[in-house]
Amino acid sequence: MTDPVYPVYVDSNVMTGRTGSACDNGSYEGLKYIAINEDNNFKPEIPKEKVDIIYLCFPNNPTGATISKQELKDWVDYANRNNSLIFFDAAYEAFIQDANLPHSIYEIEGAKNCSIEFRSFSKNAGFTGVRCAYTVIPKNLSGRNSKGEEINLWSLWNRRQSTKFNGVSYIVQRGAEAVYSDQGKIEVSKLIEFYMNNASIMRNKLIQAGFKVFGGLNAPYIWIRVPDQMTSWDFFDYLLNKANVVGTPGSGFGLAGEGYFRLSAFNTLTNVNAAMERIINI
Repeated sequence: MTDPVYPVYVDSNVMTGRTGSACDNGSYEGLKYIAINEDNNFKPEIPKEKVDIIYLCFPNNPTGATISKQELKDWVDYANRNNSLIFFDAAYEAFIQDANLPHSIYEIEGAKNCSIEFRSFSKNAGFTGVRCAYTVIPKNLSGRNSKGEEINLWSLWNRRQSTKFNGVSYIVQRGAEAVYSDQGKIEVSKLIEFYMNNASIMRNKLIQAGFKVFGGLNAPYIWIRVPDQMTSWDFFDYLLNKANVVGTPGSGFGLAGEGYFRLSAFNTLTNVNAAMERIINI
């Protein structure tokens, strides 16, 4: 896991018993944590030892960081050398503004032999509440069981879905289908443009106010360095009480998230402008 990271990656593995015991600091003994911060430009360093499963999310939640094709190729090469499996979360790919950045891990040679990609309608089309997404598993992709035997992962996933899942409701499926219509593509594009304009306003205003700001260029999240030796929760209280603005403490995303704070561009333009004015005028 990168650290900080979208908490569900850790929590879902904890709940299914794959992480071992909890450590005193809140981490888990069965996980390898790769700290990402401003010193390494929020880019995770490839492990020197073998790991079984790698979670990557780019554009990143919560930091807003991105990864180049060559950097992603390095991860794919590592996974293929070590029989590791990459879970690649592409939920925010629609927000990418830089034409040189990859939108999918399958743009990388060799990725079909080691990668599963998550795709979502939640952020690009506002489907967060109706829980519609999809998973891309190449039919040739294999994993290994505890005995080292190869298992076809597409067949395993198909069996899991057929047994445990009754499918997304029909009306939601029709909504998802509409995303790919000509009009749907236009509306989604306008929605992405709207949120990225929010992100640009937030980023520029916060920089003007003297904050150290990351993200907001190819992702809808602004990642702020907390000022004046505050903790993440101290800054949460400060913004809430002084500006009536709510964000997410970085420590909620992992130990390395301490000292940072996440703001989201998912709001109205009126609220974004009001929130920025309140913060600037504290």
